[in-house]
This record gives sequence, structure tokens and C-alpha cells, in this order.
Amino acid sequence: MSALICGSVAYDTIMVFHDQFKNHILTDKMHILNVSFMVPELRREFGGCAGNIAYNLKLLGGEGKPMATVGHDFESYADWMDQWCIDREYIKTIDSVYTAQAYITTDMEDNQITAFHPGAMEFSHKNQVPQTGDIAIGIVSPDGREGMIEHATQFMEAGIPFIFDPGQGMPMFSGEELMNFMKQATWATLNDYEAELMQERTGHSPHELAEHVEALVVTLGAKGSHIYTKNGKRYEIPAAKPRQLADPTGCGDAYRAGLLYGLMNAMDWETTGRIASLMGAIKIECHGTQNHLFDSDEFAARFQKEFQRTI
Repeated sequence: MSALICGSVAYDTIMVFHDQFKNHILTDKMHILNVSFMVPELRREFGGCAGNIAYNLKLLGGEGKPMATVGHDFESYADWMDQWCIDREYIKTIDSVYTAQAYITTDMEDNQITAFHPGAMEFSHKNQVPQTGDIAIGIVSPDGREGMIEHATQFMEAGIPFIFDPGQGMPMFSGEELMNFMKQATWATLNDYEAELMQERTGHSPHELAEHVEALVVTLGAKGSHIYTKNGKRYEIPAAKPRQLADPTGCGDAYRAGLLYGLMNAMDWETTGRIASLMGAIKIECHGTQNHLFDSDEFAARFQKEFQRTI
């Protein structure tokens, strides 16, 4: 069983500012903002929603195939995927552009300022969800606008259940368009900010939104997550406790890999939510989005210790 992971593949340039942004931004001068931050730490990481989810799903023992458009500079990322045996069947290269690039500056309070160049991501609609094959489940994560719309429709037409994960792509869509995604999807996942924005744009509460899908998952950071089901029930999933707070970038993608893994293995929501929660905690302990490691025995032992139950 394979998951088709529609979303971005990107290079993340991550810079760490050894202070707090608020100490250097004059709120009464926002109309003439001109700031420069000294960033002694800089890393270039492999990222993007599709790449991150596929990596985390591989750690869990699941099979995920990222579907993304990349640029002429993709070679080093391709080598990384091959090293981890991540299937590149649905990766399409657009030779005239760069792979998507995120430039992320993080301060000492984990606040982030991000500049994002979409590059090849804007051609995501050139990929199509296969109508036949071994794809059993999918996810539509942040990607090019046209691609997200088309891929959701293609999943529905192929009869493939999928998660709608708008993430930072949500501002591209109207309330009507967001509701159309919800009606096409089998499940949906949002963080708490996105849930507020979704409610504002659609006029529907989480319980009302959940009526259109099998379940709506809302993550709440350190407060855990809520899973709203179509039958009106809400599961309250506790947060797993990280051993240290190193880097929040990519935690949401790790969580979504946990959701996919649970769904692919027909687990109940209380187990699936806890797997996803632990994935987020493990990710935040490590710098970068694809540098954390564990084996199945380590994960199972930590799951039992964290939640006093077995997978």
C-alpha cells in the first residue's frame, strides 16, 4: 500500500538570529520597516511538505510517493531521496526554473520570518494523480494553487481517499473553494491558526466542517490536538513531550505523516493521533526537517512510555 503525497519539494535555508525580533522592530515605524539581522547560524536543508511527509512516513515504515515539480537544481535532493529509498516516480523536473526555496529566519523565541520562492512549485498542475496503480491513499498539501485544485479533483475521480492539508496555501483560496476541498476530501487537517482562518472564510465551526469529511484534525501545538469526527465526536489527543526544543520547522509535516501511517494501517483515531503527536515531538528535538532518526523499537518504546499504551 502506498500513499501519494502531493505537495512541495523545497530547499530550506534556515538562519538563527541569537536574539528576539521584537527587540529590533519598532512598532511605530512599521510603515518604513528596514531591518537587518545578523545570523551566525545557517543551514541548507532538504524540505518542502511532500518531501518532509515522505521522509517521516519512511521512518515509520510506511511507503509514500511524493508528487511534486522540481527545478534544474534538484540533483542533491534526488540523491538524498535515493539514499532513503523514497520513490521518485512522480517527481517532475522543470528545467527552466529553480526548485522551490524557503528562507527561514528563527529567533530565540521560535518566532519565524520566512521568504518563499515557489519556483517549480508553480508548475505542480503538470503532474496528475494516477487513475490506476497501487495508490491507496493520498494527501493534498501546500503546492501551486492550480495543482492543489486539480489534484483534489483527480483523487476524488479516481476514488482514492485523501487528506486535505491546506497549510500555508490557505490564503490562495476563497471560502467557497475551501468548502469544495472539504466536500471532496475524506479527511482534513489544520493547525489552530488555520482552523480560525477556515472558520472565518467559510462561516463554519470545526464540528460543522467535520460533517463534510470522515474527520477533521486540528493541531494545537503544546496543547495537543483535537480530532472532530463526522458523527459529532471530538477526540482530545495529548501532546507528546519533546526532550528538547530545537527547531519547530517541519513539525506539522511529521504530524501528518503520523496521520497517514495510522490511516494506512486502519488504526483508531486515539492511536493515530498519538502516533502523529509523537512524530511532531521527535521532529522538534532536531534541527532541520529531515535529520531526526529512530527505529521501530525505539518509537514503540517511547510511545508506550509517553502514553501508557501500546501501538
